[in-house]
Amino acid sequence: MIENKTIDENRQGEALVIEDGNVGGKKLFLESYGCQMNYSDSEIVASILSKDGYSTTDKAEEADVILVNTCAIRDNAEQRVRQRLKDFKKLKRKNPDMLVGVLGCMAERLKTKFLEEEKIVDMVVGPDSYRDLPNLIGQAEDGHRAINVILSKEETYADITPVRLGSNGVSAFISIMRGCDNMCSFCVVPFTRGRERSRNPESILAEARDLFDKGYREVTLLGQNVDSFLWSGGGLKKETLTDEQKASSVNFAKLLEMVALVSPDLRVRFSTSHPKDMTDNVLHVIAKYENVCKYIHLPVQSGNSRVLDMMNRGYDREWYLGRIESIKKIIPECGISTDVITGFCSETEEEHQQTISLMESVVYDFAYMFFYSERPKTLAERKYPDDIPEEVKKRRLAEVIDVQRAHSAIRIKGMVGKTYRVLVEGISKKSDDMMMGRNSQNAVVVFPKQNCVKGTYVNVFVDNCTSTTLIGKVID
Repeated sequence: MIENKTIDENRQGEALVIEDGNVGGKKLFLESYGCQMNYSDSEIVASILSKDGYSTTDKAEEADVILVNTCAIRDNAEQRVRQRLKDFKKLKRKNPDMLVGVLGCMAERLKTKFLEEEKIVDMVVGPDSYRDLPNLIGQAEDGHRAINVILSKEETYADITPVRLGSNGVSAFISIMRGCDNMCSFCVVPFTRGRERSRNPESILAEARDLFDKGYREVTLLGQNVDSFLWSGGGLKKETLTDEQKASSVNFAKLLEMVALVSPDLRVRFSTSHPKDMTDNVLHVIAKYENVCKYIHLPVQSGNSRVLDMMNRGYDREWYLGRIESIKKIIPECGISTDVITGFCSETEEEHQQTISLMESVVYDFAYMFFYSERPKTLAERKYPDDIPEEVKKRRLAEVIDVQRAHSAIRIKGMVGKTYRVLVEGISKKSDDMMMGRNSQNAVVVFPKQNCVKGTYVNVFVDNCTSTTLIGKVID
């Protein structure tokens, strides 16, 4: 289960299209599943292939190349990809020259096995091998099944300007680091995305400035664990740095401040934080700058210290609650979301109830909630029996969902009667007469269209709400 899940892993794959339209003769159908990192990677893939003459299409049947960027977070995610490949198999029968490639975490996990299991697949490409795509496509066009799943200790794609796919022209992702060094016992990410490495801060700032100049007004800094960001320069590895070198390096708090200073009109979000690494310095930067959003995704996974230790999370219940206390003290209006896993190996009913009690203590705005899904090659698969019956896992999950649904309603109702600065993202999905945007706490706000312009800020007084959305009116 990967930490970076501001994107819901339950959403279906999404065909991503370059916002400026087609610019070449060859057609690429690119579909992404899973976390924000996958969607950000798809933008890098589109950039690489656009230089090779490809333009994107949202019609798979007219594509020369179909690429599926996959998620390996749990078996259910992988089965959705396999089902989707069956759809593409039908298209390939009609067009034998069509090429199908599988990218990302599932490709990295299965490697050559994917070619054996899915005869339709022409290419298997890991997350660090996207620069090799033109060569791999060439091999496939020559009739060879192509594969590159070599993980890198250096690759960050820092020099590639992503093509913004499916963009609203207002919000964009900036990948600040890749990989993960946290060996959580349930997680496949260290095996599918490799070791942690950070981008040069200057390349991040250049990307943020470029986005702002192009009219974007919100960026989300992405990493499996953004709190671990550390750039020392000179190619030095984090594990080899002295305390003095670390003190002079750019850590996440410094980077967050640097991006905030690009412009007061550029909103900054980030995802995802790890409780063991989030410092008060980061919280003070969030509190200091109005354009750094007052919203933190802080995965807890379990409310029981024994289970957290088995998960190899690096903190216990008390530590986590201490981080929550600091957030609420330093950033009183902060929105907080989380991840919860129910039914982890040997979890007792009492330990499950401790997760419920922690949720009652925090009262999250939002949560991603799943029952435990054993993943191959993880420490948990090798060391712990998956001994909680599925019906118990699902019942516990249902209880967690019920609690969170009530808490989300409490948090959203608590925003009624207040005025928020809202970034206008576009027309509401439910009414052409209404506009929508989000406040700093990441809550969706809808309001009458009037003369509002996408990409600008308005002050909205909230006078009503649904269970998930704030409703208000623009005021001066």
